[in-house]
Amino acid sequence: MITIKKVLNSSVVLAENEQKEEFILLGKGIGYGQKTGNIIEEHQAEQMFIPIENIKVKEFLGILDTIPPELIELTQQIVQYAEEKLNAKLNTSIYFMLMDHLNFAVERYKKNINITNRVYWEIKNYYSEEFKIGEFALKLMNEKIQIDLPIEEAANIAFHLINAQEEKKESQNGMRFAKMIGSIVNLVRYTLNINIDNENIHYTRFITHVKFFVERFYSDKMLDDKDNALFEQLATLYPQAMDGAFKIKDYIKQVYGKSIPNEELAYLAVHIHRLINYNSLDKIKKNNTHLK
Repeated sequence: MITIKKVLNSSVVLAENEQKEEFILLGKGIGYGQKTGNIIEEHQAEQMFIPIENIKVKEFLGILDTIPPELIELTQQIVQYAEEKLNAKLNTSIYFMLMDHLNFAVERYKKNINITNRVYWEIKNYYSEEFKIGEFALKLMNEKIQIDLPIEEAANIAFHLINAQEEKKESQNGMRFAKMIGSIVNLVRYTLNINIDNENIHYTRFITHVKFFVERFYSDKMLDDKDNALFEQLATLYPQAMDGAFKIKDYIKQVYGKSIPNEELAYLAVHIHRLINYNSLDKIKKNNTHLK
């Protein structure tokens, strides 16, 4: 049996069970006409969050009653859509983080305050699935609330979705991921003078590898089996690609103060070589076309 402790608004109630464990229940109209002490069935709530002792839940409990019901309902739609598209269960904190963000975005819009997202390009290009969901959410927001939020908000929403997939890595930050990925790609692009085609399969594989590399970097789980055979072989076979890998190593050492093991450098070199090789073939094709 679940009893209502407090009605926060028409879409959110604070409740507790027979063991005195507290829950936040979300559902369209779930708080309408309700009052403290009323009994509510679990199936009436679309989401349930426990325990209330969780520090993140406590932080947002105080602001839930300030968020308009339509934003709460929009958040539920966005999260449900995101979980379907990503085929993943997101951390429940996404509801509170996203509600708060959307509420603030509307406030900023009404006050004509524009805050630039400095990693818009990185998120759009390296977290394309999350960005597409952000675009869906933005369209939904603009239509339902009759406002005109800028496209950058799609990246802001995507940022929260990226973080929400890190359920067991809460100390990690999607913005840090995007910045490092962007820095690595730009190093490869400009220092090796590679014209990267974002639609190319080798680019996609490279980005996927860099994403996992960055995850390993922040979780201190970089590959390092102490066997330099592969590293030495690739250094001989792919000197230009290995030079690119070393530039990444030097950058990370300078900015983050951490060294990259040779095994990680070897795998980076493999993917960089594919990009270099593809870029060379692409130039040949274009030259041949021009000659014709």
